[in-house]
Amino acid sequence: MPEDNKIVVARWFKEFWGNPWNPRIVNELATADIVVHYPMHGPKKGRAAVLTFMTEFREVFPDLNFRGVGDFLADGDHVVGRWEGGGTHTGPAFSDFRLGSIPAASGRKMKFAGTTVLRLQQGRIAEELGQEDALSAMLQLGLIRLPELEIVQERPGGPLPPGWNNMSRPSETGH
Repeated sequence: MPEDNKIVVARWFKEFWGNPWNPRIVNELATADIVVHYPMHGPKKGRAAVLTFMTEFREVFPDLNFRGVGDFLADGDHVVGRWEGGGTHTGPAFSDFRLGSIPAASGRKMKFAGTTVLRLQQGRIAEELGQEDALSAMLQLGLIRLPELEIVQERPGGPLPPGWNNMSRPSETGH
């Protein structure tokens, strides 16, 4: 059974997350009450919600393409897969990210990776729970920015960076 589940998940990765995608795969391979959850987005429950999510995601990122990396691990009804991919934002505005929205056709590219655990039920996908490198994706899309860091050159008797005091400064003697 674990080997059969790997085959189902490989097809799901290719036809749901790959490019081109096959919208019919949702009704074919997902349970009626499927849950797809990645931290970057809110959870999607049920075939209709999952299909709507992917349809909108692909309108926004027409070249969206994720692919499995390495071998799947399977144990009973669970399959774990690593993946990588991304896309270019050339479509309409998108507001499904938990950290904010992106305006139409920003031209920004995102490329990131993650790991997903899928639970199957009678040969169909019942849950897809993933952990993605959301920080990389959100930085690339401009939804978050790294703080500007002030670089201060340290020289004997020179200024200390903001927030430092003489107690936290390494001594000149190495003690």
